[in-house]
Parts: sequence; C-alpha cells; structure tokens
Amino acid sequence: MRTLLGAATLLLAAGAVAPATARTLGSLEFEPCGLRSPGLPVNIDAQCTTLKVPEDASKPDGRQIELAIAWVPSRADEALPDPVFMLAGGPGQSAREAYPGAAAAFRDLRARRHVILVDQRGTGGSNRLSCTPTEAELQGDAMESPDAMRAFAARCRESLSDRADLRFYTTSEAVADLDRVRAAIGAEQINLVGISYGTRVGLEYLRRFPERTRTLVIDGVVPPELFLGNDHAKNLEAALAQHFERCAKDATCSERYGTPQRTLQDLFAKLREAPVEVTARDPVTGVMSTRAFGPTELTTVVRLFSYSPGMAAMLPLGLAEAAAGRFDTLLAQSRMVGEVMGETISLGMHFSVSCAEDVDGLVADPTDAGTTLGNALVEGIKAACEEWPRGTTPADFHAPVKSDVPVLLLSGELDPVTPPRYGEQVVSHLPNGRHLVARGTGHNAMPAGCMPKLVSLFVQDANAKDLDASCLERLVDTPPFGGFHGWEP
Repeated sequence: MRTLLGAATLLLAAGAVAPATARTLGSLEFEPCGLRSPGLPVNIDAQCTTLKVPEDASKPDGRQIELAIAWVPSRADEALPDPVFMLAGGPGQSAREAYPGAAAAFRDLRARRHVILVDQRGTGGSNRLSCTPTEAELQGDAMESPDAMRAFAARCRESLSDRADLRFYTTSEAVADLDRVRAAIGAEQINLVGISYGTRVGLEYLRRFPERTRTLVIDGVVPPELFLGNDHAKNLEAALAQHFERCAKDATCSERYGTPQRTLQDLFAKLREAPVEVTARDPVTGVMSTRAFGPTELTTVVRLFSYSPGMAAMLPLGLAEAAAGRFDTLLAQSRMVGEVMGETISLGMHFSVSCAEDVDGLVADPTDAGTTLGNALVEGIKAACEEWPRGTTPADFHAPVKSDVPVLLLSGELDPVTPPRYGEQVVSHLPNGRHLVARGTGHNAMPAGCMPKLVSLFVQDANAKDLDASCLERLVDTPPFGGFHGWEP
C-alpha cells in the first residue's frame, strides 16, 4: 500500500516515459496504452495486452480469465532477457494502477531490463472483483460490527457470483498465472519485486518455481508463517509510539501538542460515547458537506497516515485540533485516504485471499481491545468469511520458504504493518538473502534515499551479500509538523 504524499514525491522524480508504439514480446502482441493511478495526476506510457488463462486450472476448457498485462520497456536498445515483475500489495491492488506511483523507484532497473506488470486475477483489468460499500455503510461506524461485515460480504458475493468462482482468486492461483505470463513472453528466468502483500506472492513464486526465479526483492515483508491480521493492532501501536516519541523529543511539537498518545486516547473515549457532526469541504470533490465523525474515521486517519512518516508528521497537529473541537482537518484527511484506498483495493479479491489463506489462523486478542485498531479487523474478516466461498491452499503454504536464490529484503524502521522483525524472520531461511532496514521510513522502503540504486545493483549482480549499503546511513528522520505551515525552520 502507498500514501498519496509518498506517491506524489516519487512522481516528481519519475521523469517522462517515451511515447509507445505497438510491439511484440515473446508470443504476446502489445498495443500502446497509458497507466494511471487513482488520485495521481500522471500517465505512464506503456504497452498493454491480455492473456487468457483458465479460472479453474483443473478445467482448462472451462471459464477463462483475461489477465491484464502491461510492459514498460527498458531504455536500453537491447534489454537483458530477464525482466522485472512488480507484484502489488493489498491484497487487492492492481499492479498496473500501482506502478505510476512507484515509477521513480524502478527507473534504475529500467536502464537494462523491461518491467512487466500483471494485474493479479480479481484486480484491475483481470476480472476485477470490486464491491463498493453504500453511502449508508460508509457513514460513521456502520461497518464496525461483525453482523455488518457479514451482510456486506454476502451482498458482495451475490453481486460477483455470476462472473466468478470466488474460490479461485488466491495467491496460489496468482502464482501459477505469473508463470504462464513468464512463459508467454519467452523469459527463461525473471526478477521479482514484491511490495507488501506482493512479498507473499513473490515468496510463494520462489517456493513453486525456484528455477525460474533469478532474484527476488521483497519490500514490507510478510512472512509465510503469518496469518495476516493477527499482529496488525500491536504493530500499529508500536509504530505510533515511535512517531509520538519523536514529538516528545521535538521542542515545538511537545510544547504545542502535549502528549499525542493521551490526546488520541481521549478522542477515542469521546467518539465512542457519540460521534460528532462535522461540516467540512470534501478534499476530493471540493463540496461542503456535514458528516458523522466517529471512531472508525479516527482509526482510518491514524492507521493509514502511519504508513508514511511524512503523513504521520501531521498527526499531532490534527489530533490537537480535534481535541479543541475542530474535527474538520481529520475528517478531510479521513475522506481523502479512505476514498483513494477504496478505489485501489478490490474487496472481493481481498476476501478471496483472506478467507482461503488467513482466516483459520486469526484469533481475537483481548489485550488488543484498548488499542487504536482493536479487534475490529480480525472480527470483521472472520465474519465476512462466513459468507465467502473458500478456496484451498497447499499444505506447505504457511511453512517458511527456504532457498539459495539471491533475495534482498527491505523494511522501514517505522513500518506499522510489516515491521523489521518480519524481515529478520524470513531472511533466516535464505542463505543468500540480506535484510536492509531504512531509518525513518514507514511501509514501502524501496523509494527511500539510495534504496532504488541498491535494488538495481542487486538485480544487476544477483548478489545481496556484497552490496555496499552504507549510503542508507544518510537517511534522516521526518520531524513532526509545528503547525499548518509544516515543519519548523
């Protein structure tokens, strides 16, 4: 997942891509196309095509899915034969939609290699399994209860059942699709770059197709042993504690905003008693409207802003404003991140992955009850999966991946969802792996400082052990906002 601020920063450095003309790669014929990302004013020129694959591999003559594929050509006259596949996060993001926000981080890689983007089945242009909550469901805490999530999942299932067998939109099916695309473009080996949930996809591809994997980069590491959701509340609290500690150490922030953690707790207590009605200008449409602001909206802002230190830097200010009765800033921020994330995540595919791969291991922890995220996410997934068709996973799906293939693992020091300890857990099984932690960085460390250059050098040499990563020592922390003007001079 990526925040607007982080993505916009990348776009400034991405540069223009030369206009595309129709081309062929392997057995696939491509046509010029433009890649766009919701909420970002940018178009990346590329080549696009589709590849038909069976929805159910055991029925090759049954219903077919058209996988949407984009090819961002290398700048080299003669590209190397092993392209880079970018694997998007979520689960539920489209690789083609996510790429414009990540283009700058792939610039060095494109000097010698093509970049291939495959919308995972159920996302983007690959039979997208999209379900949109109603306006009533988006108001206040309407989606907070397990009953509400159960009802939403049932409605979503019914809306999709005519065009998809929802059991076949899992990570395992997607990994098989990736190898079909690899074969279709004529590549003997590929390099994979997985981001967030895409790290699960990359590791599973490595497990199933080690001989086809030249290198693997995983950024925001999801260990195969992990059931996604169990640690989310604890990981968020740990990241927020680090952000708020930076406020305590900053003279201006601590003087003006006191103790943000206590402010946050007080706000939750107030909003749980009764949401407040807030009139504010919608940050997307510009229209003034009055909406309810409750614990769900507060959680949305705090959680999604924590993904990026640049966004988290605004939290002490926003919380202090709300504590003073001015909720319009937090409401606008909640609407902005909520709507953009809603456009980028395919909820049906998200359910198919979670219900096949994670729900059996999810356990609500009583000690999480008083945290920012609480047990709502775990309880919501478990309730939704009661209504969702369940796919299957291989017996070893949650076993560690052990491989001699070169792997570079990246973590952000302040990551609120996939903290550095996950990278340490995974790299312990990879003798040719190396784990790099980016100081002061949140979720998605690949764009930070010199990291794009390090990733490019790793893919070039297929050697993580000898990589000189001393340039990461120059990364600095992002200070908290001192006011609406931003950081103190």
